[in-house]
Amino acid sequence: LPSEPKIFYGRELELGSIMKMLSQESPRIAILGGGGMGKTTLARAVLHHPDTATKFAQRFFVSAESASTSIELAALIGLHVGLTPGKDLTRAVVQYLSRNPHALLILDNLETVWEPIQSRGGIEEFLSLLTDVEHLALMITMRGAERTAKVHWSHPFLAPLEPLSDKAAQQIFMEITDNIYADEDMQQILRFTDNMPLAVDLIAHLSDYEGLSNVMARWDTERTALLSVGYDRKSNLDASIQLSLSSPRMTFNSKELLSLLSILPDGISDAELVQIKLPIPNILSCKSVLLATSLAYQDSKWRLRSLMPVRQHVQQFLPPS
Repeated sequence: LPSEPKIFYGRELELGSIMKMLSQESPRIAILGGGGMGKTTLARAVLHHPDTATKFAQRFFVSAESASTSIELAALIGLHVGLTPGKDLTRAVVQYLSRNPHALLILDNLETVWEPIQSRGGIEEFLSLLTDVEHLALMITMRGAERTAKVHWSHPFLAPLEPLSDKAAQQIFMEITDNIYADEDMQQILRFTDNMPLAVDLIAHLSDYEGLSNVMARWDTERTALLSVGYDRKSNLDASIQLSLSSPRMTFNSKELLSLLSILPDGISDAELVQIKLPIPNILSCKSVLLATSLAYQDSKWRLRSLMPVRQHVQQFLPPS
């Protein structure tokens, strides 16, 4: 099993909601949200919660990142539960889980195998088979705001993860850095992150190494590239955002709308989208795509907006035409 998160702030409400659902029979839970929002971290916190260990005799945490079909996903699960490798372990996995009550199966990063149209149907059918196992607790993490079809997800749905509160972002920053900074300076540098957990984590580690003043000076010229020195989406902000941009759901016109949002920090309303008559066909459909991929969100005033790290990345790599 992956390790328990060592730093965990700002997701206590979501953790409590999930633990309540896990106390019910046959829970089906989807943790959704944009890239870098801490979906995997929350799932790992659930995995190691004392109540989880007490209720579930068997706990499996399977990353779907390397799978491209339902058969490959079944093979990954089979590997974790100890099945003999075979051509298609779909039925064998279902049978194994049916014989072993009180099991929790977490499928992490399921969007990598679900998003491509050619594999989506197979994945949804496989998930449907898994949910036929009555006593199985199933939890997935997926980038975006859409749940898979063919699964009766437990109610109430867990809302897609939002940015951290200011307090939680500051707590994470202070846990990571070994220096004491003035609240004003810390708040200023955290504004660059819009409280996106991945960005907070990366900028805190960089500040601990280089010092706050150096990081703030570099941000003026390097922007998100400053937080993109790692080699994967968990340590590279640009890589994480680019993964969302490369989603099969993203169309040319959706990217055009996202480019526009990158220069509108206060966002845009539905009325403005229609009244301005932008040269973007099916603009409300494009808005739906951005919401589904969590590259944009609607604020309390129902204005369509993107987080600062996303805006900065898009300005650099996908500037408005």
